[in-house]
Amino acid sequence: MDRRKSLQTLILGGAAAGTGMAFNSCTTKESAETITENIAESSEHYFGRTPAELERIEKLNAEQLFTEHDMETIEALSVVILPPKEPHGGPIEAGVPEFIEFIAKDMPYMAPTLVGGLMWLDHKSNTDYGTEFKSATLAQKKEICDQICWHDTEVPLSEQPLEIQFFFMMRGLTVTGYYTSKVGIADLGYKGNQPNVWDGVPQDVLDQHGVAYDPEWIAKCIDQSTRNTIATWDDKGNLLT
Repeated sequence: MDRRKSLQTLILGGAAAGTGMAFNSCTTKESAETITENIAESSEHYFGRTPAELERIEKLNAEQLFTEHDMETIEALSVVILPPKEPHGGPIEAGVPEFIEFIAKDMPYMAPTLVGGLMWLDHKSNTDYGTEFKSATLAQKKEICDQICWHDTEVPLSEQPLEIQFFFMMRGLTVTGYYTSKVGIADLGYKGNQPNVWDGVPQDVLDQHGVAYDPEWIAKCIDQSTRNTIATWDDKGNLLT
């Protein structure tokens, strides 16, 4: 087991204990190995999923909602909504079309609007430009999108025309799918929690406002310059250094 799998196993084991999936401390060596293998196997595909979630994911992945043409149209529309940029790429590199199909299967109420909207795009493109939406020029695609990308906020979205509802839904799914992917997170530059050191308000700022720390109080604070020093204790439990 490599380091990444080992970490996943440790995390999953802790999560299982926290959700009531406690393991008997008196397990045999064989049963313990089985538990470890099961955790590692599940983390290979869907990290942190419950058995019921795994079953549902497998079921949805086995289904097909959009045709190949539909998926190509979704790809074409997604890069109009969110153009790719270097060095990370765009919606296609982030797997946004696949994300949209999965969500549409997971939330079936979205499917009629999405399927109908894709049909509308092709009808509009064929009527105006004599070609399917995916084959239209970028300028032509933008012209079509410009006609459906805004809606009257005074009217409930559910009462808007199908194409308006469709674009609203597609825009939300595209942005969500992209910025929750590795590609989108890299584009944001988000690195998660990072270790740092705060050693108080800088001296020049203190001087600017005419204030200073109380020497007696500051003496009780941690000296950040010693943060890598390992503490030592005597036999009675008293801190030495």
